[in-house]
Amino acid sequence: MADYEIPPRAVPENDAGYFEKITQAVFQSGFSWQVIRQKWPGFQQAFANFDIGLVAAFTDEDVERLVENKAIVRNGRKIAATIENARICQNIVAEYGSFRGYLRAMDEQPYDKREKTLCKRFKFMGPMGAYFFCWSVGEDVPEYHEWRAAQGSHQ
Repeated sequence: MADYEIPPRAVPENDAGYFEKITQAVFQSGFSWQVIRQKWPGFQQAFANFDIGLVAAFTDEDVERLVENKAIVRNGRKIAATIENARICQNIVAEYGSFRGYLRAMDEQPYDKREKTLCKRFKFMGPMGAYFFCWSVGEDVPEYHEWRAAQGSHQ
């Protein structure tokens, strides 16, 4: 049995659900899944249930307020990245009609190209975050051990 917990996998019902998974991927980096899971109700409240429009309108004052919020991981750079990622999601939805539409536009690309696109587009999204995001929202991904082996060959 693995010594870590595999997060749940489900296709989000709406754009807010995709944005929430992006945020989980950003904040998961450097933390155990258990820490993030325990604090997630605080994240949901702090980030307006991941309403993209509301979070995209957050200001520098909101960043300062959230850095003081003990219910979440208080990393100012990740908080600011989440706000910027909400703005990026707004642009994606405007261009593709939905976040799901954006992902479907990349269906013909191999996984490594989709991963690089996500890492380049979203703030604080690294290869592991992109893998977690894609896996957790039900996208096709390589088997984890194969992906890890490929990561080693790219470094």
